[in-house]
Amino acid sequence: MANRMTINYEKKPCYDIVFADQFDLLVDELQAFQIADRRVAVIADSCTEKLFGAVVCDLLEGRCKKVILHSFPAGEANKTLDTVKDIYKRLIEEAFDRKDLLIALGGGVVGDITGYAAATYLRGIDFVQIPTTLIAQSDSSIGGKTGVDFDGYKNMVGAFYMPKLVYMNVAVLKQLDDRQFYAGFAEVMKHGLIKDSLFYEWLLDHMYEIHDREYDVLEEMIMRSCTVKKLVVEKDPKEQGDRALLNFGHTIGHAIEKAMHFEMLHGECIALGMVAAAYISWKHNWLSMEEYYEVRDMFVPFHLPISIDSIDPEQILALTKADKKMEAGQIKFVLLKKVGKAVIDKTVTEEEILEAVREIYFDDEDAKA
Repeated sequence: MANRMTINYEKKPCYDIVFADQFDLLVDELQAFQIADRRVAVIADSCTEKLFGAVVCDLLEGRCKKVILHSFPAGEANKTLDTVKDIYKRLIEEAFDRKDLLIALGGGVVGDITGYAAATYLRGIDFVQIPTTLIAQSDSSIGGKTGVDFDGYKNMVGAFYMPKLVYMNVAVLKQLDDRQFYAGFAEVMKHGLIKDSLFYEWLLDHMYEIHDREYDVLEEMIMRSCTVKKLVVEKDPKEQGDRALLNFGHTIGHAIEKAMHFEMLHGECIALGMVAAAYISWKHNWLSMEEYYEVRDMFVPFHLPISIDSIDPEQILALTKADKKMEAGQIKFVLLKKVGKAVIDKTVTEEEILEAVREIYFDDEDAKA
């Protein structure tokens, strides 16, 4: 028996999130979309193709008009328009039309790329999300944001386009490597920090169960994380206001990601960005010094970085100015009024950003001196 949650769009039910411990219930869920009369393209990256591609395609075989599997090399470096172009080409070759269906099988990169391809192929084709990483299950598969990077700048090309269904097999998280798992945890922690202090405390209280990946704890964690995102995206589906709160840590985090040429995982960069944003929150006299250090240090037991020695703070500052969240030349910075309450602040100065980046910058040469 699966749990489910409904996401509303413009105050009407839009799609369900299904939380399950297996893939077998997927076909039953897809029957609502008359898949017997539709071609289905499962889009995966090279990792999820090997792990789950055959499993999902075998479930669909004989239950839809045709099923194909299309994959691309894994990694943020492939989140580009060229990858989307290859998907278009395959869909055209396989004669996909507007009545057919795409399935995103993978993490955040796969979900964003597939969603963007669905939004733009023949001006819109249905798609379903099957997120297989913690970052995708807890965050990126929900809310209808799709897109690709452009010349290394994060998500500069995209569209808001809602899936028909989000199907989460929570059990697959046991197969996720440790680095990917803990990188995904950064977005989970973000939801507690910006909107739900009780969830934040719950995460700390269940640290050992999370490390052990106990199924019931993982499912509750993901459902609570999704609940926070549901509340935010339903209120502001196209980021005209409060949805920007979900960008806590992302302005500096995205700049670090680009500066590091995507050698660090997204969640690792966002953890650093959240530490920097918490630092500015302290300097604005919203967090106490003790609260800032608690927020900073809570990333450590979840194997997330709180400092970095391979960046140029001035370069990071310059890259924040190219962030898509700029508005009339001013960055919309997300800060913490307190744990569990984030606000959008347009007064953060370049000097404050630079000071915050220097706070997370560990100069190995200075340490040796």
